[in-house]
Amino acid sequence: MTKAIIGFAMCGSFCTFSKALIQLKQLVESGYKVIPIMSFNAYTTDTRFGKAEDFIGKAEEITKEKVIATINDAEPIGPKKMCDLIIVEPCTGNTLAKIANGITDTPVTMAVKSHLRILRPVLIGVATNDGLGASAQNIGKLLNTKNIYFVPMSQDDPENKPNSLVAHFDLTQKAVEASLLHRQLQPVFA
Repeated sequence: MTKAIIGFAMCGSFCTFSKALIQLKQLVESGYKVIPIMSFNAYTTDTRFGKAEDFIGKAEEITKEKVIATINDAEPIGPKKMCDLIIVEPCTGNTLAKIANGITDTPVTMAVKSHLRILRPVLIGVATNDGLGASAQNIGKLLNTKNIYFVPMSQDDPENKPNSLVAHFDLTQKAVEASLLHRQLQPVFA
């Protein structure tokens, strides 16, 4: 039985893709139908953490759904009420800024915009090296935005990267359950 339909959007924090894919799999195993979405960079960029085609293949294998990878394919998410929740995990500082400022130029930002227009929840799992730097203002803005919720986060390496914030990926499912009830899982900064 399907609990809810979740759009799972991945952005270019490539070092966290393996953690995000674990959460994707756990959501599917828990009974959620999950539609994978990728930013242009996530969909096309090979890095030292893996090849784009491998991540696409894993996401499609886990979900049994084709990855949404174009703005045109992401636009109907809202009007067709395709999802009950959109998760952006990992969400880079770049995508945070775009969401906070209404910029819609990637499949992920279009999915979020399209989904928010029908007043449904968006859950953000931050992964950015400037979360306590330049991106802090965007996190603050989104914390005060209706229908936006966060996976609890903290500094991942305070000594070597004092501005870096990363979501507690292991709290994704609890954050999903809270977000579907229009509640923020607490504490936000764990």
